[in-house]
Amino acid sequence: MSEAETVQEDAPVAKTAEEIAMRLKEAQNLTKNYMLASLGTGLVPLPTVDIGILVGIQLRLLHQVAKLYNLKFTDDIGKKLLLSLLGGTLPVAGGMGVASMLKAFPGVGSWLGMTSMSLFGAASTYAVGRVFIQHFESGGNFFNFDPSKTRAFFIEEFEAGKKVAETLNANKNAA
Repeated sequence: MSEAETVQEDAPVAKTAEEIAMRLKEAQNLTKNYMLASLGTGLVPLPTVDIGILVGIQLRLLHQVAKLYNLKFTDDIGKKLLLSLLGGTLPVAGGMGVASMLKAFPGVGSWLGMTSMSLFGAASTYAVGRVFIQHFESGGNFFNFDPSKTRAFFIEEFEAGKKVAETLNANKNAA
């Protein structure tokens, strides 16, 4: 069994309101950190390779959030749920595909692809984190997660994530 397939039995289950609030804050911080990592996917010059890297980042986020909630995580289930969630939101999935493929065109295409892939990657990572945190906070787990029931929330959070990503990117550039 790989590290990603083990249950984190030593992770404490939050019981008090303070513990629950601390766990939620930590989950939100994880989402922000992985969102920052996702901004970098735009810098990968190869079309479609960037999407593979982004999926890897998002899977790692799911694994880390699952640890906080003392939930069993497997790469197979994570990939299925993640791809089902992203694939069911055509504007998001289609936008990432277009952003990635723009990199195949030298000059302006590469620049547009890098910029838009960074934004799409960070925003989708934000949305993935928010959707799963909400699901886990309500007592859910990977086995009762239904992507079709969370798509509207995912799209809302994706739009919010674009604004957060723009802010993070502006702060990063100002530093």
